[in-house]
Amino acid sequence: VQLQASGGGLVQAGGSLGLSCAASGRTLNNYVMGWFRQAPGKEREFVARIWWRSDSTYYADSVKGRFTISRDNAKNMVYLQMNSLKPEDTAVYYCAARVQADARYNYWGQGTLVTVSS
Repeated sequence: VQLQASGGGLVQAGGSLGLSCAASGRTLNNYVMGWFRQAPGKEREFVARIWWRSDSTYYADSVKGRFTISRDNAKNMVYLQMNSLKPEDTAVYYCAARVQADARYNYWGQGTLVTVSS
């Protein structure tokens, strides 16, 4: 699976930004798609995931209620809509994929930088 993330940028605190991830190379019915982020000087952390087949979603507590993950079957796209952004959301955001039966995400896109100014 090849993943291409886009949509990062600079936004003021309280604003919104949408990220996109284009997936190619495989049929994604048996995959879980995720978003992760890595802030400067910190470890990469989980943000959200969606099961491609069932549309089931799960979020990190830090973004619950503010971020929404979704997917478009026809376009093989995964999205992350980020609202009410905070300076602590500043990070490089990565999309990733794993087979449902696997615990680890084996496929990663390049990161896209999101900067939230206070």
